[in-house]
Amino acid sequence: MANYPTKRFRRLRYNPLVRDMIRETELSKNDLILPLFVVPGKNVKKEIKSMPGNFQMSVDMLVEECKEIASLGIPAIMLFGIPEHKDEVGSEAYSPNGIVQQAIRAIKKNVTNLIVITDVCLCEYTSHGHCGVLNGEEILNDESVSLLAREAISHAEAGADMIAPSDMMDGRIAAIRKSLDYKGFNKIPIMSYAAKFASGYYGPFRDAAESTPAFGDRRSHQMDCANGNEAVREVESDIDEGADMVMVKPAGPYLDILYRVKEKFGLPTAAYQVSGEFAMIKAAGQNGWIDEERVMIESLIAIKRAGADMIITYFAKDVARWLDKTRK
Repeated sequence: MANYPTKRFRRLRYNPLVRDMIRETELSKNDLILPLFVVPGKNVKKEIKSMPGNFQMSVDMLVEECKEIASLGIPAIMLFGIPEHKDEVGSEAYSPNGIVQQAIRAIKKNVTNLIVITDVCLCEYTSHGHCGVLNGEEILNDESVSLLAREAISHAEAGADMIAPSDMMDGRIAAIRKSLDYKGFNKIPIMSYAAKFASGYYGPFRDAAESTPAFGDRRSHQMDCANGNEAVREVESDIDEGADMVMVKPAGPYLDILYRVKEKFGLPTAAYQVSGEFAMIKAAGQNGWIDEERVMIESLIAIKRAGADMIITYFAKDVARWLDKTRK
């Protein structure tokens, strides 16, 4: 192989057109999924202080937001619900008239060309803020899985296009797949939060979803940040149970896991750029410490380069507009 001075890598960097021609990783609108938060009421659009530009919205306002999202060419949203009433078993999560179920029906009635993915978990709906049914301070796995399957069915009946279980209970993918198929929803795919880590990056989300645990934390079911091999085993288990797509969450601090998952399994793979990742970039940008737009794009290209086919990100609308601006 030739060496310097014959070999000069910079020859391919001088001309911006050449740089564009040989670019290895590209962002596309088709990569984007935007998380949204729906709450009871009318004409509600309350900004989430720790997540500038993101809102808790009532169903009517959510529909208008979804029309804008679709018009920008973003193909999918992920819905999170904050119910009016919470109880020990999160009953509003699987109520036919729950807040997410209402939102799904309204979006499907009024918005075209938009995939509605629903988060399936109990933490937003339980009075204690944990992801399942409790016995004292212990989360009961199998009893929780039964309720998660009910929640998934209620979302499918309301018209959801895809189910995304985020709870990290053992066996929940198999239970949800079996329940969906039994009810005739065999065409609805499951995007599993397969490698979801117990992360400090979730702080702003818990403000948005009002799901901070009343006691303790979620380390009994979410993964230890130090464990990579375990993450691969978790993903493999969910695939064996019937997951159609898998997810790594958070994205930025776990690019090594994302790369390993995509390389080993080759399944459609999502990465969730979580609220803390978003909030840090936003805060630094607003303070003038970084070029927010540049760092936003760089962070998302890193996630794509590591293997993500889809990126769940609160920057989705900003990215869509950036793509429109730069591709003209």
